[in-house]
Amino acid sequence: MAMSYKTSEAIKYQKAFATYSKNEAQKQNWIMSNNRFQHYYVDAVFYFPRIDQDCNNYWKCLFDAITDSKSVWLDDTQACERVKGIRYDNKNPRIELEIYPVDYIGIFDNNTQLELFESNCIHCNRYRNGNCSLLNKAKEGRLQEEISDNICSKFKEIK
Repeated sequence: MAMSYKTSEAIKYQKAFATYSKNEAQKQNWIMSNNRFQHYYVDAVFYFPRIDQDCNNYWKCLFDAITDSKSVWLDDTQACERVKGIRYDNKNPRIELEIYPVDYIGIFDNNTQLELFESNCIHCNRYRNGNCSLLNKAKEGRLQEEISDNICSKFKEIK
């Protein structure tokens, strides 16, 4: 198992970036969700001072700092990183991030698909006011044999 090691410089950067992230979240009126299953796209453009730098080495420190800010997401397991570009600017090296919620919810492509699925669940004897384990696992993004093509094989109409 590989373990990442952060230099003292990276630790200082992480602390400073956590403060910056918190301030930016407040300035941009970011509303943090307490839903631990809500994922976020993090689109990044890296502007490096040299061509021999690797953007993959930056994600862990960035995401740990954003998590430490307690302003954007609960945990960095919610982040879906995407490199949108790599540029070189030795006068102003930087990383530009755009963070926004993904469209999908669990196994569903979007909220409309989830609502349609759940509107059917309401009529099932397993639903029990939203406490159906199959529905809840689907919202978490867990694949299950019982649900295929957004149809639950365990559906049994309430009598």
